[in-house]
Amino acid sequence: MSLGYLFGGGVGTEPHGLELYRTYEVVQGWYEQVSAWTGLTVGQILEEDLPTAQEERQSVGTVREAALAIGVHDVLASFNLRPAAIGGLSLGAMTASCLAGSLGRRELFEMLAGSRDTPEPPAEDPQQGIAIAFGSLADGAPAHPGENVPGVYLAGDFGPTVDGTKRIMMLAGHAEALGALAAEAPPGTVVPLPGRTIAVHTPLRRPYRDFMAPRIDAIPFSAPELPLLSCLESKVLRTADDVRDLFQRNSTDPISLVDVYTGMKEQGVQLGLVMGPSIPEGILAFPFPVVHIERPEHVEQALTTAYELGIDLTGAPALS
Repeated sequence: MSLGYLFGGGVGTEPHGLELYRTYEVVQGWYEQVSAWTGLTVGQILEEDLPTAQEERQSVGTVREAALAIGVHDVLASFNLRPAAIGGLSLGAMTASCLAGSLGRRELFEMLAGSRDTPEPPAEDPQQGIAIAFGSLADGAPAHPGENVPGVYLAGDFGPTVDGTKRIMMLAGHAEALGALAAEAPPGTVVPLPGRTIAVHTPLRRPYRDFMAPRIDAIPFSAPELPLLSCLESKVLRTADDVRDLFQRNSTDPISLVDVYTGMKEQGVQLGLVMGPSIPEGILAFPFPVVHIERPEHVEQALTTAYELGIDLTGAPALS
């Protein structure tokens, strides 16, 4: 019986991890370490309002999200839980790479904190945005509701819903084009997300990618120590160059949860643990049972489920 760890993407705009921080000493020590690496206070990482400047806000939000995800991992490691395969979406793919041993935690968080220095887009540039879209699963249906619409890109594929009626996707691009698409599409088909002003996983993020490229090139990546599933294509990342390529392309290329969980299934995963709140619970169809972990009671649920499914927890070393 194999265990897989899934890490979501997104930016922690809301307070996350307070209960875990108050409950577990390992999480308290971890947040102190992240604070030392990033120059942010523990309060800023956990719960304080994010900065208003777009790139600084994005940077602090990614630190918040990744800190929580690794904090959850460390709590599970204290109970001798270790994944047989690991993967994630967007930021989660980078977090998973770190926990697979491909780069150090300090390197990851210094990179995330350093992204705050990305130049802000010129004021005259068109505003960007993100929308959640619900697509058809019927044969011959468009690849996504914004297909062939100028200024709209497919940024993420989260796969079918539990009831099998829709496919959930993320669209990103120019805010005006997304708004027009939402107005023209059947009600509820395309839902722009308020406050999301960065067209992640599209060519519009090329300036960010170019700015971060030398910083990523300077990271001493190594080969993953366990199967690491890519979110950019159907692939197991096996080399340092594979992981570096993921980091370089992550901001401009579309992501796929389907590629991650399908790859995990092929690796023999029979229980998935979802770290943090960024992958929605109870909506998406996974090919194996999943437990979402954000609060202390979820840790007990994960341990109970692992025992019930017969996962061997004895003597499993924690990932560094």
